[in-house]
Amino acid sequence: MSVVSILGAGDIGAATAYALARRSRVREVRLVDTAANVAAGKALDMRQSGPIEHFDTPITSRGDALDAVSADVIVIADAFVDGEWEGERGLALIKQLLRAGSKAPIVCAGPKQAWLMEAAVREAGVPADRIVGSASSAVHSGVRALAALEVNGSGVDVSVAVVGRAPGFTIGWTSATFGGSTLTSQIPPHRMLAISDMLKKMWPPKPQAIGAATAMIVEGLLGGSRRHLFATTVLDGEYGERGVATMVPLELGGRKIIRRIEPTLSTQERVEFLNGLSRKS
Repeated sequence: MSVVSILGAGDIGAATAYALARRSRVREVRLVDTAANVAAGKALDMRQSGPIEHFDTPITSRGDALDAVSADVIVIADAFVDGEWEGERGLALIKQLLRAGSKAPIVCAGPKQAWLMEAAVREAGVPADRIVGSASSAVHSGVRALAALEVNGSGVDVSVAVVGRAPGFTIGWTSATFGGSTLTSQIPPHRMLAISDMLKKMWPPKPQAIGAATAMIVEGLLGGSRRHLFATTVLDGEYGERGVATMVPLELGGRKIIRRIEPTLSTQERVEFLNGLSRKS
C-alpha cells in the first residue's frame, strides 16, 4: 500500500485526508502544512474518529513541503494560512518538489488550479499524464446526483458525461443513461435544461465533495479503476489542443493517466465543448 502526502491543512486538504483515511486503501496519509500545529491537531482529530468510523489508516502531519517528496502521490490542496495553492506560488511549490527529486503523480484538488496545471506542464516539465485535477470530479458527481433525483433513483446508476472547463461545463445528455435506459426518455427537456443551468452555481464545489472526489482519483492512480473517472487533464494533442486543462473521462492506473477517453456527445454538445477549449487557447 502507498503513502499519500496532502500539501495544505486547509478545508480541502483536511477533507481529502479524511476521505482517504476512511476508505482504508492507502498505507498512510500525511497532512503537510507550515502551520505544523494546526496540521498535527487536525491529524489527531481524524485519528480519534477512526474507532468510531471503523478505520485505522495512519494520519500523520508534517511541517515542511519537502517531506512530501517520498510520497507515492502528492495532492496539492490549500494551506491553512494562505489558502489554495495556485498561481505563481503554486508553481514555485511544484518546481521545488521536482528539484528535490519527486516523481510522484500530482493531483491538484483546488478549484482555482487549472492555470497551475497548465503551467506545471508548460514551465516545470511535469508530464501531462502525471498531473490530474480533481475538483471538477465533484461537479460530475453533483450532476449524477441531480439527475438521479429527477428519476427517484440513485446517482450510482446514472451514467452521464460532463466535460469542459469550469465553470462552462457541457453535459452529454444525449448519451446519458439510468438503469440501462436513456435519461432523455425519463427526464423532461426543461428539467435537463434546469440542471445544466445549475452547473455554474455548483462551481466551486465545497471541500467535502472535493475531498471525496480527490480520494477516488488518488486511488485510481495508485491501483487503477474499473470505470472511467471524470477529472481535469492537460490535453496533449486531443481535440487539436495541447496544454489546455479541461475535464474529460480518464483511464487511470500505474500512477498516471493511461488514456483520455473521447465522450459520446451530440453535434451540438461537441461544438459547445470545443468552443470552450478554443476560447481558452
